[in-house]
Amino acid sequence: MEFKTLQQDMIAAMKAKDKTRKDAISALVSAAKKAAIDEGTRDNITEEIVNRVILKELKTVKEQIDSCPEERAELRAEYQARYDIISEYAPQMMSGEEIKAFILDKFADLAATKNKGQIMKQVMGELKGKADGKLINQIVTELCR
Repeated sequence: MEFKTLQQDMIAAMKAKDKTRKDAISALVSAAKKAAIDEGTRDNITEEIVNRVILKELKTVKEQIDSCPEERAELRAEYQARYDIISEYAPQMMSGEEIKAFILDKFADLAATKNKGQIMKQVMGELKGKADGKLINQIVTELCR
């Protein structure tokens, strides 16, 4: 996701007076700016930084939904709306089959050793931000049996 697209969508949400959408996108924009400043690339906010921020925000909102008490329905609905909006911007994640094929193709010699720690170390470095870590862990566990 390009940073410029996020900014344009935030402006469009402001013009449409869609407060929920504007707030969600605004949080992504400010988090991306902060991450870029932290990395010393204030003027050049890359897609990789934006995607990483989106995934982090998505995880945070998911945790808020999960920890929200049942009796707070209005708060839960607000979190869910925010989650849905951020999900629209999240990068497409690899499926279980794609992950398995990737591991068997690129790390066949390492997978043959059945050393889970070594496989996870290599695979997570390659697939960070492209696939869910829990799913990678499940697949590697299956391959190591």
